[in-house]
Amino acid sequence: MPNKNILKIMKILKSHYSSTDKTTLNRMRKNPDAFKILISCLLSLRTQDKNTEIASRRLFEVADTPEEILKLPVKKLEKLIFSSGHYKKKARTLKHVSEIILKDYNGKVPDTREELMSIKGIGPKTANIVLAFAYGKNVLPIDTHCHRIPNRLGWVKTKTPESTELELGKILPKKYWKDFNAIFVQFGKEICVPISPKCSICPINEYCSKIGVKKRR
Repeated sequence: MPNKNILKIMKILKSHYSSTDKTTLNRMRKNPDAFKILISCLLSLRTQDKNTEIASRRLFEVADTPEEILKLPVKKLEKLIFSSGHYKKKARTLKHVSEIILKDYNGKVPDTREELMSIKGIGPKTANIVLAFAYGKNVLPIDTHCHRIPNRLGWVKTKTPESTELELGKILPKKYWKDFNAIFVQFGKEICVPISPKCSICPINEYCSKIGVKKRR
């Protein structure tokens, strides 16, 4: 049986974090550009937000459309996104994604999960972020925080983000879906961190099952 306090927890966390997430992707929600959101998400994989911020800003100052990215020499593109890490692989991904969007979708980022994930380099998390942030669709983008915390709370018992997305979809009211990622990412960075979470100052401490959390001796 999932945690009975989902509604209480979401109400509390929403009051604390819904408007405080200042990551690159969440700032883009105010003026959504599907292509820039997609590229920023691809740059954010396996790196910290501060590195995504630097790489995105440097790249978009030079190129912020599929056409412009394709025109960039690979070495220059790698240099622009160097701070994001894995820059050689990411440069190839950005080139490929830009090419497919131009060739198959007339330069417009697809607005369905199936089409997005048909493009090599775009996974479930990236597809859902584009759908949620750029197109305002009710989906659940699940990153490491959004996977870890529901398991810690006892809402789900899953091994992968994909499984977490499916299980959360069954129990989390849809009115919270659009804000879920922004709330849980910020909460996961500030309080419910992977190791030694700050339970003593957590606003939902009394409702948490603390599954997997080791007690300090």
